[in-house]
Amino acid sequence: MLGLMQEWPLLCHKILDHAGIQHPHREIVSRSVEGPIVRTTYAELRGRALKVAQRLEKEGYKRGDRIATLAWNTARHIEAWYGIMGIGAVYHTLNPRLFPEQIVWIMNNAEDKALFVDLTFLPLVEKIAALVPTLRQVIVMTDAAHMPQTSLRNAVPYEEWLAEADGDFRWKALDESEAAGMCYTSGTTGEPKGVVYSHRSNVLHAMMACMPDAMGISSRDVILPVVPMFHANAWGIAQSAPMIGAKLVMPGGRMDGASIYELLDTEKVSFTAAVPTVWLMLLQHLEETGKKLPYLKKVVIGGSACPRMMAKKFQDNYDVEVVHAWGMTEMSPLGSLCTMKPDYAGLEGEARLDIEEKQGHAPFGVEMIVTDDHNRPQPWDGKTFGRLKVRGPAVARAYYGGAGKEQFDEEGWFDTGDVAHIDPNGYMQITDRAKDVIKSGGEWISTIELENLAVSHPDVAEAAVIGVRHSKWDERPLLVVVRKPGREPGKADILGFMKDKVAKWWLPDDVAFVDEIPHTATGKIQKTTLRKQFSDYRLPTDETERLPDRETL
Repeated sequence: MLGLMQEWPLLCHKILDHAGIQHPHREIVSRSVEGPIVRTTYAELRGRALKVAQRLEKEGYKRGDRIATLAWNTARHIEAWYGIMGIGAVYHTLNPRLFPEQIVWIMNNAEDKALFVDLTFLPLVEKIAALVPTLRQVIVMTDAAHMPQTSLRNAVPYEEWLAEADGDFRWKALDESEAAGMCYTSGTTGEPKGVVYSHRSNVLHAMMACMPDAMGISSRDVILPVVPMFHANAWGIAQSAPMIGAKLVMPGGRMDGASIYELLDTEKVSFTAAVPTVWLMLLQHLEETGKKLPYLKKVVIGGSACPRMMAKKFQDNYDVEVVHAWGMTEMSPLGSLCTMKPDYAGLEGEARLDIEEKQGHAPFGVEMIVTDDHNRPQPWDGKTFGRLKVRGPAVARAYYGGAGKEQFDEEGWFDTGDVAHIDPNGYMQITDRAKDVIKSGGEWISTIELENLAVSHPDVAEAAVIGVRHSKWDERPLLVVVRKPGREPGKADILGFMKDKVAKWWLPDDVAFVDEIPHTATGKIQKTTLRKQFSDYRLPTDETERLPDRETL
């Protein structure tokens, strides 16, 4: 027996329809690439998205065509997304922080037909466009007055291109399982891999994100998504915010602490989300100026582990709730958020911070298991490490073109590549990437826990931990440190600070001081580069003559 409910496919453009009808006057505020602050509303944004769809169809773009975007977080970027999806085409976000040759590889792999680009990145596109044979048109997201001279023959200014449409257009009738968006992994191992989101997965993920024990946002919120739209859907905010009618404040290309503070303060932002490096800049700005955060209520921190001191400063100094989150491009991206279940709701001070260091519990729509190397499920005891695997309606079941098949099994589980444990209350904690975990004398050491501890030292700006070859223990931890300006902590200072806070055998065997730590295009510490940089490093605890490299044996 089947239910007798209406067929109502979960399509992304229905989110924008809802926002335009139920919250027509709610603002979207953008720091434009040209400079001024620009204000629009959901009703106006919906009308312009319909024009985008109308123009794309007139140009001959069809269902399934990949349309790339290389742009900052602005209202123009959002309306382009919804216009692309509205004709059944697929928005494809490009990360401008990748190397040009990586962007070319990704565009050719996706076979992008058109590109929406911000002025910032036009010089880059001029260098690479000829290397993408499928690229028919470049739409520069500005007006004629700001349109620069360009060598691109197929480039048009967005506003004039859009003005040729009257908006008399109906969204295409689509199946909810059709592709809506595309985002490539950063390719830290091998070539980048394409993740293809469906309309259904995007809508369900937006619903998950809004839940009280997830991001917990509502129409009363003013939301600043600092996390870029080219980082896995801006963590779903470009869909979840219009779904509930929240005011959106889009930061454009200015991500420094002072610029972020200006928007937080002038627009009375209540909710924001970004990676830890952004919040380090903001906290430094606040400390230097003595300014406060009277309107901000909640900050979601993900992308890499949230340092304990960061959560403590936000909560103790500025009365801002910190929600530690974890996810992946392959998960749309939310996988877990560290909100307080009743078991932990009464905790305060250091006891609460102990829980907030975890990546949190999975919302409805995400299943998790931890397995050993033989694929046997491990207990949820809060200490047994294993490979973290996930599945759900917004989790990838394959990569575009069939790459990376080994990460998906016959039961639908996706191997995240993370090592984690889960406690009896369902709180998951990442202890490492599988490729980064240090195996010393047959036991695992978490580099993330050591890094978070080191960066909580008052004189440390940034820290990374890698495994270095050791003749007796196979490998031992080396702590790589960037000092804060004007500070000169020594090895003894830092190891002494860490000594009583972790197991003795976890303590790094040495500390190396550097001017900077390399990062990937997504802002994560580039451990592959560090391991290469310190490949010949001799630990002071390794008293045996160094063995030849294993590959030469």
